[in-house]
Amino acid sequence: MIFDQLKNAHFYFPLGERIAKAFQYLSQTDFTNVEPGNYEVDGENIFAIVQQYNTKPASTAKWEAHKKYIDIQYIVSGKEKMGFTESKKVIVLQNYHPNNDITIYKGEGNYLTAEEGQFVLFFPTDIHMPQLALNIPREVKKVVMKVRTDFVVETKIEESEVQVEESENKPSTEE
Repeated sequence: MIFDQLKNAHFYFPLGERIAKAFQYLSQTDFTNVEPGNYEVDGENIFAIVQQYNTKPASTAKWEAHKKYIDIQYIVSGKEKMGFTESKKVIVLQNYHPNNDITIYKGEGNYLTAEEGQFVLFFPTDIHMPQLALNIPREVKKVVMKVRTDFVVETKIEESEVQVEESENKPSTEE
């Protein structure tokens, strides 16, 4: 995970051509009047998702991680809290869904506050929870750059933890 201001994006260009191109797109585009939606930058390798929403309480959110894409979440306006955690602090709620490139978790983590002009880069190993309200819901405009990664990371969760979650969801046969 990387947390920084967009003005420092050039420091991260050495991470790869696609990441550099995504940061250049963010830096060169005025998103003030760009409508929410998906915008192609480089086919399926890089695209932007412009979002406008009200932040939500952490109690209604889920932890997530991706395998095929790196997220660069850039705050255009407003501010939100974002969670980040490691695999040993979560359990799988929904197994990986390849069409949506997402695994859903529940668990614990740490939080940061992202404000206008800042970004958070989440690698496939970074389990995260975006769109959280600080105290009260506020409107946020954000761009999520999806950068296809050339490596696929398998997040390893202890098998016993997954079994505990699965057994909680099964109806009891005991009387």
